[in-house]
Amino acid sequence: MRPREPFLAWPGGAHVAYFLRLALPVTLWWILVYHGANWLTGLHRWRVRVHVDAELAIPLVPVFLLPYLSVNLLYLPAPFILRTRRELQALALSLAAVTTVAGVGFLMVPAQVAYPDVDAGAWAGLLAVTRRMALPYNLVPSLHVAMSCVCVAAYAGKCRWIGKACLGAWAAAIALSTLLTHQHHLLDVATGLALAVVGKRLVYDRWCARRPTPSVDLPATPSTVSIVNWEGSPYDPPRAG
Repeated sequence: MRPREPFLAWPGGAHVAYFLRLALPVTLWWILVYHGANWLTGLHRWRVRVHVDAELAIPLVPVFLLPYLSVNLLYLPAPFILRTRRELQALALSLAAVTTVAGVGFLMVPAQVAYPDVDAGAWAGLLAVTRRMALPYNLVPSLHVAMSCVCVAAYAGKCRWIGKACLGAWAAAIALSTLLTHQHHLLDVATGLALAVVGKRLVYDRWCARRPTPSVDLPATPSTVSIVNWEGSPYDPPRAG
């Protein structure tokens, strides 16, 4: 019986470089849409109420700034998990697509966080930095939730239940952190999750299914070594020849 691929493995420098080439336009598109939508909303005063009064009692839990900011780490392992160019393309297209849809949502539902100001204590400085990064008007849907969940869903297809549970816990912590750091309201999180599901199914899955692809683009060599095998079984990379 052929062992499953390891969850994380070194795919080769060419594959990592290809990932970086894809990441650049996706990042630039995110900057344009996210900052552009916030700027356009700031030109007028019309705001949509996206919360109920009960939400304003959600406590500020500053330690959740850590999972909130961890979303930046979620993209880094992509080339070590998604080891075909087709999969990397699918992830890039999915992230670009959810960014586009979210940008339309920001403009159609101009909103603003309604939580009262709360003293964050020793976390006040980091919270202030996070506030500036998040921008004040981009709420519905939560792009933070949508993009992180698309990544987690893509990665989860490469591991069994232990890996899925760990990834799911990470995604849940990120989603919860948007509330407990007072960056988003419940509607933002719900619509962000829905956007992630649609983006994964309609973009990522369909792009990956366009044609069969091998597990590794380049010929397998002994240098393709396992870093972490979450499947609980030994893995020996195939040898050339």
